[in-house]
Amino acid sequence: MKLIGSYSCPFVRKISVILLEKNLPFTLVHAVDNTLSSAINPLGSAPVLIDAQGESHSHPSLIAEYLEWLQPEPALLPADARDALRVKEWAALADGVTSAALALVSECRRSADAQQEQRLWQHRARLRSGLDALEQGAAEGRWLNASLLSVADVAVACMLGFINVRRLMPNWCVDHPALVAMADRLFSRESFARTLPPATAGLYSDETIAARV
Repeated sequence: MKLIGSYSCPFVRKISVILLEKNLPFTLVHAVDNTLSSAINPLGSAPVLIDAQGESHSHPSLIAEYLEWLQPEPALLPADARDALRVKEWAALADGVTSAALALVSECRRSADAQQEQRLWQHRARLRSGLDALEQGAAEGRWLNASLLSVADVAVACMLGFINVRRLMPNWCVDHPALVAMADRLFSRESFARTLPPATAGLYSDETIAARV
C-alpha cells in the first residue's frame, strides 16, 4: 500500500500510526495539500491511501475504518457496535480539535495585516474547549485512554503532537494532566517514534504564532 502525504500533517501521521500498529506494510509518498492530482483525491488533500488493488481512500476517519476492516487485529475499535460508536465519537472530537489547530496555523501564516482577530479567537476557543472535553475523557479512562489502544487514543496523541510542534498553546499541559500522562505513554510507542514530523522551519513563523496565542 501507499500512503500519500507528509508526517507534518497530523491526519497523515494518524493513519501511519494505525498502519504501524497493525503491522501493515506501506510506503509513504511525500506530498502536501493542494499538490495532489484530482485523479487521486478530488479535494486535493492528504492523506490518501492507495490499497493493493490500486483503489484510493481519502478521508482519514474512513481510511481508519478501512484499515480496521482490512486487519482486525490488533483491534483499535471495540467489538461491540455501540462501544465502537463511543470510541469513534471521541476520535471525531480529537479530529475536530486537529482541524481547528490546522485552521489556526493557516490564519497565522497570513501577513499580520491580513489576519482576522475574530477567526484567531474562534480557532483558539475551539482548541481550548476541545482539549477540556478530551481531558475529562482521558481522566475517566473508559472510552479514551483505556487499557487497550484505540483509534481515539491515536487521534488525540497526533493532535497533541501537532499542537506541541506548532507551539499553538504553550501552556496547555498545565490544566490537562490526564492528557499529558496519556501523551507521554503513547509517544513512547514505536509507531509514534517512527512518525515524528520533519523539521518545518520556514513554513510559518513559530515566534509569531506563540506570541499571538
